[in-house]
Amino acid sequence: MLKLIKADLHIHSCLSPCSDWDMSPKKIVQRSVEQQLDLIAICDHNTAENVAATMREGDHQGIVVLPGMEICSREEVHMVTLFKNAEDAMEMQHFIYKHLSGNNQPEVFGHQVIADEHDQVLGENPRLLIGATGLSLMNIVKKTHDLGGISISSHVDRPSYSLIGQLGFIPEDLQLDAVEVSFRMPLEKARIEVPGIEDYPCITSSDAHFLHDIGKVWTEFMLGAPSLEELILALAGKNGRHIVN
Repeated sequence: MLKLIKADLHIHSCLSPCSDWDMSPKKIVQRSVEQQLDLIAICDHNTAENVAATMREGDHQGIVVLPGMEICSREEVHMVTLFKNAEDAMEMQHFIYKHLSGNNQPEVFGHQVIADEHDQVLGENPRLLIGATGLSLMNIVKKTHDLGGISISSHVDRPSYSLIGQLGFIPEDLQLDAVEVSFRMPLEKARIEVPGIEDYPCITSSDAHFLHDIGKVWTEFMLGAPSLEELILALAGKNGRHIVN
């Protein structure tokens, strides 16, 4: 039986240097439950080290957490990538780390806190997570698909770090699964004003860096269950699964 699933598929934790310290795995899940979300995804910049803890806390509080990353390509385009399990996300992280150079300067870019589901700080990531990888968009999408994941072009309505903002168009051979519109622009307006996205499934996500932004916008899906497998069907419009809004 299909049911309506309310999803926010782009949330940053305290591991992203531009995110708030309060964005711990435990507090993210608590806020998501308060916002009556059914499905969320943790997508930190170029890393997945807080994914497993958030998934465990999601299991505890009764909300499904998908493992993800927001990867910055060498073209300085942000791409949300989502995976079936934490192991696949960590394999993607291993791949990304091989193509990510530089060390973080916390006093300049912010702290990159690794935390567990009990709000305990486990350490800080020393890499320059806010930087661009040496990977092309094509490389990122291909590796994501090789791992059974999906690739969503981040905040296509924004002038910076978006596919349209950086390139001015969507390459025809870039096998995107969907495009994401930010809270800054209604989906109806984006479909008219953002060139090229009318041919792709469109979702909207909070891109939350602060607790009060979680669930600020969301996407509703008709799914059999809150899972990546069901999302893949919905984005393709198969077996009755689909995007509602």
